[in-house]
Amino acid sequence: MTQNHVPSGLWVQVPPSAPNMLQTRRGKLAYLIGLAIGDGNLSNPNGRAVRLRITCDNKYPKLRQRIIEVIREIMSKNKISIVTRKQNCCDISCYSNQWEKLLGWKANNGPKHKQNIKIPKWILNNKKFSIECLRGLIETDGSIYSDRGYIMVNFVTIIPKLADEVLKMIARLNFKANLYKIKTKNADKYTIRITKQTKKFIKKISLKKE
Repeated sequence: MTQNHVPSGLWVQVPPSAPNMLQTRRGKLAYLIGLAIGDGNLSNPNGRAVRLRITCDNKYPKLRQRIIEVIREIMSKNKISIVTRKQNCCDISCYSNQWEKLLGWKANNGPKHKQNIKIPKWILNNKKFSIECLRGLIETDGSIYSDRGYIMVNFVTIIPKLADEVLKMIARLNFKANLYKIKTKNADKYTIRITKQTKKFIKKISLKKE
């Protein structure tokens, strides 16, 4: 059983649960895709099976639990592993040769920004799935903060196509977001910021940065 506190360096095996019902859980997959695009990566360390690894800061134990649960929903027959790191974070991992097809990018084709990964059309064309994906994206690569007493929501990426898709999903939910492009030494950084009707937006997508 997974606990909220995992001692440093401990490898935990999370047992599988109910039978796989992927076809009826596309909303869960949309959320997982958002999480994976945000703080996940694919690799094939043993040359036999692809590993999805999502990194989570230890100050967000509820988010860590949600990541575990949604992976378990999608890959109910596969074990989930948690490894804590010295940087006060943990890696949540699961092996499956289905990951590349489900997520839409490759384990051995380089970093996500090099592959110019994008959100699947079946998510972009559906408001319910867009909500789930946005939640996953912002919970991993976004933030909720207060600026002079006003609540703000940010999402940051270095992938221009992804920034454009996130803007479109937010607009389809009838919210306005602003895009800021900052040039850095390594890559341009795109920040999407919601400053109006922010509390309504947070409630709309059930956003929980905790």
